[in-house]
Amino acid sequence: MTSKPLVDVLMPAYNAAATLRAAIDGLLAQTIPDIRIIVVDDGSSDETPSILAEYARSDSRVMIETKPNSGIVDALNRGLALSKADYVARMDADDIAYPDRMENQVKFLEANPECVAVGGLVDHIDETGQPVLGLPQAGDPTLADPQRVPAREPYIIHPFMMARREAMQSVGGYRFVCNSEDSDLFWRLSETGTLHNLSTVLGKYRMHTGSISGATVLNGRIMAVSSQLAALSAIRRRSKRKDIVFERADMAAYRAAGSMESICALASRQLDPDEAEHLTIAAAIKLLELAAYRPYEPDVADCTFIRHALAASPTLTRENQREVRWYLTVAAARLIRKGRIREAFALTPPAEYPIVAARAVLARGLLKRAAK
Repeated sequence: MTSKPLVDVLMPAYNAAATLRAAIDGLLAQTIPDIRIIVVDDGSSDETPSILAEYARSDSRVMIETKPNSGIVDALNRGLALSKADYVARMDADDIAYPDRMENQVKFLEANPECVAVGGLVDHIDETGQPVLGLPQAGDPTLADPQRVPAREPYIIHPFMMARREAMQSVGGYRFVCNSEDSDLFWRLSETGTLHNLSTVLGKYRMHTGSISGATVLNGRIMAVSSQLAALSAIRRRSKRKDIVFERADMAAYRAAGSMESICALASRQLDPDEAEHLTIAAAIKLLELAAYRPYEPDVADCTFIRHALAASPTLTRENQREVRWYLTVAAARLIRKGRIREAFALTPPAEYPIVAARAVLARGLLKRAAK
């Protein structure tokens, strides 16, 4: 392709041979043919390079950039630097776009010049491509609130985002916000214009038990802390304060720290006492939110940390306190149903025992009824 495309698709790929063909085929079948697929091979050691070479030979819209493995932030920024189109779309190498995905998003952006990024609904699938029901969809980004616990993010399902290239470049692309580089980007994009989620289903979004955010509770802890740190970063920018600095080395430090308490302590080094207190409770409740639909649960130390973090809850609005209580009691009831009694008792203040017991009994009854 020699002329400037309408849409550049940024696709990082690392050892993606099992799903790569379906992802690229879905893009090449778009009803808008004027696209370029910029695939950044992040040092793959499987058949990914040979598959990419095959596609590049057969279709000039496929552009390959190869680099040593250094992670998704570097891969995305490399692809963004190569982009020349008015619109930049994201796609992961294991997801599948429906044929009219790009057309729907381009039409919306062209009709709404105040909007800088748009996403939509997705069909969730598992590793084998089978439907996964009951998972949450992204809400209305205009309802975002960085001061809420946990932060209500201006969220778009990242692999199905399309944004204006100028807006992406004006905010500096992606930063090293561990497991939450997308959330941080959305906060910064929302400061340049509006974000929107279409009511249209744009494609199939694959949920992996081995994904970065879903593989282990340690990754969940890091995501919980980092996503709330990104929200605090947004609060600072809104109040014209010095922004938080995110470093490449943060991930290794967080992984070495291990526990929620230690990760929060590291993340709080740039924060004042009030911010650190807010981060503690926001990250604690965010971990409960993540565990509700991830293949892990908080351990006893996590639950103890979360319960102690509740000391800050009186500083929240009454509505937010009710929301925190809902997260807490739902998680405790789920732990009881799974036989994780120690965790449930470590998490639950005595005053909440009756509601937790009621939720556990009710849920067990509903499950038995559904099984009949």
